[in-house]
Amino acid sequence: MSERLYLFDTTLRDGAQTTGIDFSLADKIAIASLLDQIGIDYVEGGYPGANPLDTEFFAQKRTRKAAFTAFGMTRRAGRSVANDPGIAALLEADADAICFVAKSWDYHVHVALEISLEDNLAGIRESVAAAKTRGREVMLDCEHFFDGYKANPDYALACAKAAYEAGARWVVLCDTNGGTLPEEVARIVTEVRKHVPGENLGIHAHDDCGCAVANSLAAVEAGVRQIQGTLNGLGERCGNANLVTLLATLALKQPWAERFALKAGVDELARLTQVSRALDELLNRAPNRHAPYVGASAFATKAGIHASAVMKDPRTYEHVDPAHVGNLRRVLVSDQGGKSNIRAELERIGISLDKDDPRLNRVLEEVKRKESQGYAYEGADASFYLLVKRVLGEVPGYFLVDRFSVNVERRYNAVGDLTTVAEAIVKVMLDGEVMISAAEGNGPVNALDVALRKDLGKYQRFIDDLELVDYKVRVFQGGTDAVTRVLIESRDRDGDIWATVGVSPNIIDASFEALLDSIVYKLVMRGAPA
Repeated sequence: MSERLYLFDTTLRDGAQTTGIDFSLADKIAIASLLDQIGIDYVEGGYPGANPLDTEFFAQKRTRKAAFTAFGMTRRAGRSVANDPGIAALLEADADAICFVAKSWDYHVHVALEISLEDNLAGIRESVAAAKTRGREVMLDCEHFFDGYKANPDYALACAKAAYEAGARWVVLCDTNGGTLPEEVARIVTEVRKHVPGENLGIHAHDDCGCAVANSLAAVEAGVRQIQGTLNGLGERCGNANLVTLLATLALKQPWAERFALKAGVDELARLTQVSRALDELLNRAPNRHAPYVGASAFATKAGIHASAVMKDPRTYEHVDPAHVGNLRRVLVSDQGGKSNIRAELERIGISLDKDDPRLNRVLEEVKRKESQGYAYEGADASFYLLVKRVLGEVPGYFLVDRFSVNVERRYNAVGDLTTVAEAIVKVMLDGEVMISAAEGNGPVNALDVALRKDLGKYQRFIDDLELVDYKVRVFQGGTDAVTRVLIESRDRDGDIWATVGVSPNIIDASFEALLDSIVYKLVMRGAPA
């Protein structure tokens, strides 16, 4: 029978220590919901009583499936449990479990807390017992456990035993400074298991040596049954163990998948990529394309000979099926690829060409020509689709943009406030008629977008629901002659999302090209008449 493993997420507490990240209440609620979707056992929401936001967050339970967990310190020296406001805040929080943190390195007890070793142990025992009496599931994070064990193993073990004997469900061994290596973790956990059962032990690893995931797996192999970490490896300094990577590895790789059982099933695992990227979207940062399992490049093939093999049997260059984690196989279209890459990518977007079709060479040459100018189609499927269809002569000439102009003016408005206004004019030729549209926007690109889509005659009904949802600018080559690459993401009311690319030394020109591709793609996909 498989042994149960428990996943504990601390994104909302330890992950909040990440440089540049400040969660709002709405952020925390949204992330708690994401964690519920992937089968996490415990969601640590923060530190009630430490700040108004966390106190409000714990006014009600924020998870439906996971055990909602409050974090806080053991009782302060010189206070009783009954008279410690921090303990009171934890007990008043609407939480299923309480995770205390206590020093387990004698050096920290003397220097940071400035109390006796016995006082620290008493605080552990009394705090755990108080929460246990109130019917909470209790756990203790033994802070700096591995450094403490290497300095004074007897005292570090005494802290772990004090929590377990007082009724803690979990005693979590923390590599707080992230400097321990997998062999050390395995050896120390093996020793700790002689005093605390493995079914009551957890691991909390930081990534300062790049070993947080490896250390967590080493601890599981040595006997711990709870693994702590964060979504996408968020956390102080170099981050915490990445629970996304750990969840996929434990669920899909041997010997873990055969030996252990997780709360997450097939459906939860299939949401992993979406949840990982949703977190990055919420944080307004680009997802790591090279993240294991969930990155956009995790199952991407660029070399031609690799692509050919993948088309024959994906197992040749894939360690797991990307569908298991909700990701996609991608054969990249690039100047390093050959016909195999192009054919695979064409099939993915619904275009079938025989390997001996002469048009395939024309498509390949056009891709290489465009990429030499700075175009990149890895994140712009719609522009790649149009490029191919244009080579095949299958994109109608819906309309022609004869010219456009943009003016940005900083001026005082009617009430005397200094404001910047962007105005755009677009001249379009459609069915032999000249159509001129003008519009204002909150910037030059927005003004162009509004003007272009203001009146396209018979095509207007096909694009009324189109909206621009993301805009990214990249510099293809630096210097005074820098070439700008613009990526635009668009969507419609049906929920369809597509991305287009434009390239030019002029950022406005590059933006307009991407905007134009977005509209033409929409017309092609809606079957608009020429």
